[in-house]
Amino acid sequence: MRVLVVEDEQLLASTLLIGLRAEGFTVVAVATGVDGLARATEEDFDVVVLDIMLPGLNGYEVLRHMRSRGIWTPVMMLTAKDGEYDQTDAFDLGADDYLTKPFSFIVLVARLKALVRRATPQRPAILEAGTLSLDPSRREVHRDDVAIPLTPREYGLLEYLMRNKDSVVTKAQILQNVWDANYEGADNVVEVYVGYVRRKIDIPFGTRTIETVRGVGYRLASEDLS
Repeated sequence: MRVLVVEDEQLLASTLLIGLRAEGFTVVAVATGVDGLARATEEDFDVVVLDIMLPGLNGYEVLRHMRSRGIWTPVMMLTAKDGEYDQTDAFDLGADDYLTKPFSFIVLVARLKALVRRATPQRPAILEAGTLSLDPSRREVHRDDVAIPLTPREYGLLEYLMRNKDSVVTKAQILQNVWDANYEGADNVVEVYVGYVRRKIDIPFGTRTIETVRGVGYRLASEDLS
């Protein structure tokens, strides 16, 4: 899941960045309304966490411009204010949910996941590829009836591959969607993590699910390639 965080409070923004990444999300964080609007309209995100009080453009203006441009990415509004008038403004402009600071991080994560589920009903509740299954709501992976524990990064990689099942995805696409657009390290980190995932979902079961397409990237097959 790709999340855009638009928040100018540095401590809160850093906390959200670290916490959401620990949950396995790919996070892009910006500190101004202008930057938030630019990223929200030029890139694909599953959900936007948008503060109301921002420099440049406030959250209401960012949301209004997004909706006027046909950008219907789910938006969770954050504000230090607490009043029905603020909530009404946000919902009238097209916000999908609203949290007042301070808030519980656990509640934020649960509500972000709920927003994405509601916004993408075409996505199956459980992703499957042969005997391999991934449940996004529970963040669980099984091969047949055997649970497979994955780290947040491994889970993010497998989920991305399964959502693009039978399609070849490049290292650049994986880095942008599983790491983030600002990642500046070597792209061989993708090979390393593909290896980690293979050693958990395939090798113990004698299966072959992820195919390396030389010079291009990787493809997760809908059936065992062995």
